[in-house]
Amino acid sequence: MADADPGYFGPSSVTWQLHSDPMMWIAGVRALYLQALHPRAVRGVMQNSDFRKDAWGRLMRTANFVGTLSYGTKDAAEQAGARVRRIHALLKADDPVTGERFGIDDPELLLWVHCAEIDSYLGVVRRSGFRLSDAQADRYVGEHRVDARLVGLDPAGVPGTAAELAAYFDSVRPQLAATADARDVDDFLRRPPVHPLLIPARELVWRRVAHLAYASLPPYAHELYGRPAPAERIVNRRLTFAGTVLRSIPATVRWQLPPRHILKAVARLGPGSRPAPYTLRRQAAILDGPGRAHGQ
Repeated sequence: MADADPGYFGPSSVTWQLHSDPMMWIAGVRALYLQALHPRAVRGVMQNSDFRKDAWGRLMRTANFVGTLSYGTKDAAEQAGARVRRIHALLKADDPVTGERFGIDDPELLLWVHCAEIDSYLGVVRRSGFRLSDAQADRYVGEHRVDARLVGLDPAGVPGTAAELAAYFDSVRPQLAATADARDVDDFLRRPPVHPLLIPARELVWRRVAHLAYASLPPYAHELYGRPAPAERIVNRRLTFAGTVLRSIPATVRWQLPPRHILKAVARLGPGSRPAPYTLRRQAAILDGPGRAHGQ
């Protein structure tokens, strides 16, 4: 299988390992909370999709897109990116303040969505106990200039390190607000509509997921939404507990969940391509020297 296409990341990348972690689901919900604080970005979603009735479908389509880019072939990633660009090019929305008509493919909006996702994936997984050196964190952010290009951004203008990502959020904070659209997203994520028989599961499982995702947001996001969150050390402890519990579920069981991109990638590339956290620890030991790999 040496000639099989590993895609744009491959088994030696940080992305290959980090995106296999089950905390990615909590990170994805955190990304939705964060993305909703950009008035134009969330207006684009609300005016161009039936979010309230098909939010689960939207979540699964996002997961499928991320999985395709992370574990699919280069051709599959290019096709997925082209499909997203075609759809975005057709869609427009009205600015909630000025009424100005704008395109969904506005580079500023695409950059916001991209950065909110990468910040959420990296931050939540790392804070939950996934060991990653600072150099590997920078590598991860830089790797995702690839998918920024695939959705229509110029990679040169996309953050390539954790410090650049933090600087981007500092620059965009004055534009953020908890609009009526953002509060609709918040309401949905706290109590999504489900079949009556699933209400107990929603209260038992989903509410904890949503609360933890919200708590992991930066303090300014809590201020904008107007709901407090526990202290950072408490949130980190809860993230670590959730990560420990979810990682105790065998990977072979977790990877059976749709859309099964990891299993397809391993079948394509061979058993040596299975994501495993020790791969990154071994890399950090080689590059940084003994004892210097650490978590956040």
